[in-house]
Amino acid sequence: MTIRAWLAAVTVTLFTVGCGSNPKPQVALPAPPPPAPAEAPLAQQLPVDPILTLIAESRTHYDAGERELRMGHLERARAEFDRAVTVLLESPYGARTDARMREHFDRLVDRINAHEVTALAQGDGFSETRSEPASLDELLQIAMFAPPAGTRTWETVRADLASNEHDVDIPQNERVLSYVELFQGRLRDYIHSSLERGSQYLPMIFEVFEAEGLPLDLAFIPIIESGFKNNALSKASAKGPWQFMAPTAREVGLRFDWYVDERSDPEKSTIAAAKYLKTLSRMFDGDWHLVLAAYNGGLGRLQRAMKAAGTDDFWKLSASTRYLPKETREYVPMILAAMIVGRNPAQYGFEVAGLGPFSYEKVTVPDAIDLRRVAEWTGASIDEIRALNPELRRWTTPVKTQDFTLKVPVGTAEQFEARLAGASPAEFSALAWHTVKRGETLAAIAQRQRTRVSVADLAAANGLTTRSRLTAGQQLVIPNSPSTLLATRTERAAPAQVASRSIAGSAAVPTVARPPSPIVYQVKRGDTLSGIARLFDTTVDQIKSWNKLRTNAIVAGARLTIHSSRAQ
Repeated sequence: MTIRAWLAAVTVTLFTVGCGSNPKPQVALPAPPPPAPAEAPLAQQLPVDPILTLIAESRTHYDAGERELRMGHLERARAEFDRAVTVLLESPYGARTDARMREHFDRLVDRINAHEVTALAQGDGFSETRSEPASLDELLQIAMFAPPAGTRTWETVRADLASNEHDVDIPQNERVLSYVELFQGRLRDYIHSSLERGSQYLPMIFEVFEAEGLPLDLAFIPIIESGFKNNALSKASAKGPWQFMAPTAREVGLRFDWYVDERSDPEKSTIAAAKYLKTLSRMFDGDWHLVLAAYNGGLGRLQRAMKAAGTDDFWKLSASTRYLPKETREYVPMILAAMIVGRNPAQYGFEVAGLGPFSYEKVTVPDAIDLRRVAEWTGASIDEIRALNPELRRWTTPVKTQDFTLKVPVGTAEQFEARLAGASPAEFSALAWHTVKRGETLAAIAQRQRTRVSVADLAAANGLTTRSRLTAGQQLVIPNSPSTLLATRTERAAPAQVASRSIAGSAAVPTVARPPSPIVYQVKRGDTLSGIARLFDTTVDQIKSWNKLRTNAIVAGARLTIHSSRAQ
C-alpha cells in the first residue's frame, strides 16, 4: 500500500467513526509501509583506486601544459608540466612503486623531454617564420585551362557593369570574362576564401587608396597576387599581400632585414603599394591596364615591349606572344576579373562572411622580446601575436632596436605594459649574448651552438657579413636554449624506496629505480652527428655506440636513440 492510499484509508475511517450514530467497533489502522532501504553510497560500492586517481591528476596537468605550450605560454606550460611530475614524485606511494605508476611516469618524462627538444629546434630565436606559397604561381597554371565564358556569365557581367560603377575601365571581352567564369567554377573555393580573408583588410586598403586618390578597384589586386595572405612567398621571392620583390620594397621605403620584412605588414605594404601604383600611373598617363602590366612584369620590360610593338595599347601588346611574357599577358585580365567579382561578390554567387576589420593596440618595447612572452603576458596565443605582427621574421622583435612598436590584441595593451614594467631583462628575449674572445671567428662561434646555426644567419643576426672580423669584447647575439622554459623536475630521480605506507597498507618492498627512458631523435635534413651530439651534450662516439653506427654518415628520417643526460 502506498502512503497516499494509506492516508486515504485513514481519512475515510475517521470520517465514518466521527459521523456514525451508533458506536462502531474499533478497527485497527493499517501500518504504514516500511521505508525503502537507503542506497549505499557509490563510494562504498566502488572503492577508489588511489593510483588511478594520481595518474588522472597528473594527466590533467600535462594536458593543460600542452594547451599552454600550443598557445606559446611557456611559463604556464612549465608550471603545469612541473605539477604533472610533482603529483607523482610527492605522492605517499612514490613514483615507481606500482607498475602503472612507473609506466605513466616514464612516458610523462619522455613526452616532456620531446617538447624540450622541439623547443630547442624552434624557439631559439633564430628560427624563421614559415611562408605560404603565393597564389599567382598556381593560378597562372590553372589559367591555361580557363573555360570560355558562357551566356549566363556574359549576361551577368553586362548587367553588373551597367548598374555598378567601376573606377578602372573593364572591357567586356572574352579574355576577362573567361576568368570570371573560372572564378565561379574551378576556382570558386579559392576566390571565396580570399574574399573572406580580405574582408578584414579591405576597409584599411580603401582608406589608404582614397587618401592617395587611387581607384578603389585596385584594392582587389591581392586576390590574385596572394589571396590576402601576409606571408605569401612566390617562386621568384616576391612576398606579402602585394608581392613586392626585395629591391622594389626597399625603393618604396619598406624595411627588409634579418629580423623584419615589412612586405608582410598589411598596412605598411599597402601604403607602399599605393605610392608605387601612383608612380606607375604618372608614367603611363593613368592607363591602368599598362600600370597593372608594369606592376607584374616590371617597368623596363613593359617599356621595351611598347617600343618594339609601336603601341601603348595593352590589348594589342598582349594579343601576340612576341612582346610580353605569358604571365603578364594573363595577369591583367585576371586582375580585372577579380575587380568585377570583388566589387559585387553576391552577384556571382559568393556569400562572404566578413571577419571584421584588422584591429589591434600598439605597445612600445624597449628591447628585443620573445613573442611567446608577449602571448603569455597578453593572454593571447602565439598564433594571434604572430598574425598581428606578420612582418617579424623570427620569434623575437629586433635586437639593437629601441622602442620597437608591437601590435597586441585590443584590450590587452595595459596589462602587457604592466608586466613589461616589472619584468627583468632575462625574461625578455629568445636570444642570448656572447662576448667575443681573442681569436674567435664567426664560424667557430656558430659551430659551438647547441642548436644548429649557419655562419650566414649568425652574421645577419648581428648586422655583419660572413667575412666580418671580430674584435675581443664584441657582443654578439646567439641562439638561446629554451630548455629551462619547460618542466624543471623531469630530471629528478624517482624515489628508489617505496614510501612507508603502501597502497594496501602492508610493509613496503624496496625497489630499485630504473634510469629514465632514452628518447628517439629523428634525423632532419642537414643534421650531422657532431651537431646532434652538441644538441644533447654528448659525443659522436657515444651516439655511434648506442646506435651501432660504423661511420659518421646519417640520412634524413633515420632514428637515433639518445641516452645522454640531456635526453633524460
